Formats: sequence, structure tokens, C-alpha cells
Amino acid sequence: MTSSEAVLTVLDTNIVLDLWIFDDPRTQGLRQALSQGRLRWIATASMREELRRVLGYTHLVARMAQSNQTAEAVLQAFDAQATLREDAPKAPCICKDADDQKFIDLAVAHRALLLSKDAQVLCMRRRLDRLGVDLNPHIKPPPGFVVDAQRQAFYAHLFQAPEAAEVASAH
Repeated sequence: MTSSEAVLTVLDTNIVLDLWIFDDPRTQGLRQALSQGRLRWIATASMREELRRVLGYTHLVARMAQSNQTAEAVLQAFDAQATLREDAPKAPCICKDADDQKFIDLAVAHRALLLSKDAQVLCMRRRLDRLGVDLNPHIKPPPGFVVDAQRQAFYAHLFQAPEAAEVASAH
């Protein structure tokens, strides 16, 4: 894996909301990696449909209104950045939350990076790792979970803002 390759990435709905509704500062590196082509976001029509449905939740409608955003604009951002794929076959590991299974299935089918905040997905980290899926590798792994140092360095660099990388290399 080299830094010149675009890494296939699956984003769960909460991560998408953090990117475009909540403008979470922790997503800055992710946003830059997507816009610079270091990550290639893959999704399915059912993931887009889930996002469309979630954008109608009352608290999100209110949040979008406060920041002059619209559901249509979020969906346009999805359409502009995500590469649609067919629904993936069922993965050999099953999530307790059926709504999250589609993200796992797609990540496993493409051995893609999976970014999620969902507890039912996070508890599957070891099983996903055995299937070739890196789950939130840019975040410090839980105690007892060993991550290859080269892989960890790659992801740390991938999610680092270019300005931060320049400062780090200058020291």
C-alpha cells in the first residue's frame, strides 16, 4: 500500500453527517483525503437512501436550517463524492444492528477501509480485521488490539492535513 493509491473507503451514515451536517473538526483530515483523492468513497444506493431518510429527522432538519444547509445539498455532495457500487453479498460476520450490515458487507467485499462510530460495528473490529477490513485505523486502537506499525503510519499520514504533515516533516 503506497500513499499514491486511493484507498477504497466505506463511510457509515453518522460519519457522513459529521462531514456535512455537523462539520465536526475531527473530520477535517477525512474531508481533505476525500477531496484530494487519497480516499475513494464507495457506497450503494441503499446507503444513499438511508442518508436521505435520516436527513428528514426533526433534529437534523433543525440543525441544517441553523446552518443554511439543505438535505438536497447533502445528497448532492454524496452524489458528487461517492462511487456507487452494487449491494455486496452478505459478509461472513453479522452485525447485531441490521441497518449497519450493508456497510460491513460492502467493506468486506472490497476489502475497504470502514469508518464508523456505531458501537455495534466497533465491537466487530477483530472479525473485520481478519476479513481484510481496517476499521477506523486512524484512531488509536483499543487496548490489546495490535496494529501493524507500517499500516498505522500509513493511515496516520493519510488522514493528516497537508499543513500538519509539512510541520511534522520540518522537525
